[in-house]
Amino acid sequence: MKNFEIHDEKTAPEGSRPLLEQSIKSFGMVPNLHGVLAASPSALEAYQLLHGLFQNSSFDADELTVVWQTINVEHNCTYCVPAHSMIAHSMKVDAGLIDALRNRKPMPNSKLQALHDTTLKILRNRGHLSEAEVQAFYAEGYGPQQLLEIILGMAQKVMSNYTNHLAGTPLDEPFKKFA
Repeated sequence: MKNFEIHDEKTAPEGSRPLLEQSIKSFGMVPNLHGVLAASPSALEAYQLLHGLFQNSSFDADELTVVWQTINVEHNCTYCVPAHSMIAHSMKVDAGLIDALRNRKPMPNSKLQALHDTTLKILRNRGHLSEAEVQAFYAEGYGPQQLLEIILGMAQKVMSNYTNHLAGTPLDEPFKKFA
């Protein structure tokens, strides 16, 4: 690790301990990312809050996966791509969609393709979309709410992807088969 410790409920700062207990309840373990984030109780709390808010957005499991993995793959996050592959499988997302996202292949339908393309454009262009790009997204049944929810998902993924880059977060054992 690059000067980052992976904390557990015993070594974490006091403010992170209840948050790590929440991680155990949610995941059955403290994922290494959460252990790294625990060095800052505020960062761990923000990450968990963003994760919960994004999961409760208007997106279904496939759409959540498209946003998460589009960003993870674009950021080349060697921790989050396998982690979200496992999460996607647990959410019953089709393996073909998971593989397409990981391998930068076309999405299985035009609506998911529009979500993928729009997520990439927002990410690469730092939030700038042309009117034609917005209208193409809306033509697939999305609206302003989903544009804002993509940004919500990005906020979560920037936290995790950048943390993993800085910390060199090692993969947890359950995620290794998805590396």
